[in-house]
Amino acid sequence: MSKLNTGINIFMSVVGGKWKCLILYFLNLQPRRTKDFYTLMPTITQKVLTEQLKQLEEAGLVKREVYKEIPPKVEYSLTKLGLTFVPVLNTMCDWGNSYAVTQDIETNDNYCCHDKTT
Repeated sequence: MSKLNTGINIFMSVVGGKWKCLILYFLNLQPRRTKDFYTLMPTITQKVLTEQLKQLEEAGLVKREVYKEIPPKVEYSLTKLGLTFVPVLNTMCDWGNSYAVTQDIETNDNYCCHDKTT
């Protein structure tokens, strides 16, 4: 069977999975250090976070900057390409909020796709 190389397959291979969109969402709000993600996503494991960040970096969506300090400081931010994904995140968030209303699902008002105040 041949591999489908469609837009949705490419999309899912780059940002699919449980954590990647959340990581991109939080990086859209501001650059983050590794420890910040554990506060924002307390159930993510170190192994998974490291893998996901590495994959997003390899895809060109995330930039990893290492500061020459003791102890070493590493900060992640969105690249120019990563910023092009923000409208997709906003659409996903809007859809999720609309779906929550139709299904009577309680949402966390602390997170707003279009607002960088979190």
